[in-house]
Amino acid sequence: MTKTNAPLLLQAAAAAAGHQHFPAAALYLVATPIGNLADLTLRAIHVLSLVDAVACEDTRHSAVLLQQLGIDKPLLALHQHNEAGAAQGVLQRLAQGQRIAYVSDAGTPAVSDPGALLVAAVQAAGYQTLPIPGASSVLAAVSVAGDAAGSGFRFVGFLPTRAGERQSVLQAALDATATQVLFEAPHRIVALADALAALAPQRRVTLCRELTKQFETIATMAAAELPGWLSADANRQRGEFVVVVHGAPQAVAADAAANERLLRVLMRELPLKQAVALGAELSGAPRNALYEQALALKKAAG
Repeated sequence: MTKTNAPLLLQAAAAAAGHQHFPAAALYLVATPIGNLADLTLRAIHVLSLVDAVACEDTRHSAVLLQQLGIDKPLLALHQHNEAGAAQGVLQRLAQGQRIAYVSDAGTPAVSDPGALLVAAVQAAGYQTLPIPGASSVLAAVSVAGDAAGSGFRFVGFLPTRAGERQSVLQAALDATATQVLFEAPHRIVALADALAALAPQRRVTLCRELTKQFETIATMAAAELPGWLSADANRQRGEFVVVVHGAPQAVAADAAANERLLRVLMRELPLKQAVALGAELSGAPRNALYEQALALKKAAG
């Protein structure tokens, strides 16, 4: 997009969305592209041109976006490190009757991005919060995963960084019949692939890399194939990842529930390692999977 056609874009946005009422003293949660500028909706463009100020996860990033659109607005820094304090500045502007937009770096704010604390503060103060929907990496990934057997889906987001918590959350995701959607950083994608291959080698997984961008890659395969697929080309380990773990077959989910009941009984009488060893012998389940399940049960019990 060039500056010469930006005014025409703003006119088109106003023609498409200008008939709608956009109340003053309101916060607008505006979804921005996850990689492809063409995915920004005309309604989002009109709102960004209409508001009095734009609160941003990264003002430098959002300044470039607004410049491409030919929009000049005051920018307010509001990110994970200052969200609670910066929300007060937004409330002051809302008290003056201003319209304020909030945008994260990509996608929909407050979904694995800052914004939730801001929304809660604005609602608690009695002001309106209005969604301006658009690009979503979660929905984009689910739509191309083709998990027809999954019973709905659950957004997990980024796994915990601590090894024990990470394994527990991942095991719970693998035990679920619903499709599970994970985010992963490039420096941890190989470790995630290795863990999936070890814990559920036959499970179908859809890996989405750099969604909507020039080098977008989407591949579905058994988890056992993931480590080899990633190592075959170094470029496959670069970029932002959305990983869709297809839902567990009903039989797998039933086994997980039965194993949980067995572990609960054994752990009442035996140390964790002995309970896992006996549980593996009685159930025939993999010992490492039972161990992770036992750790999760122990943590939940406090």
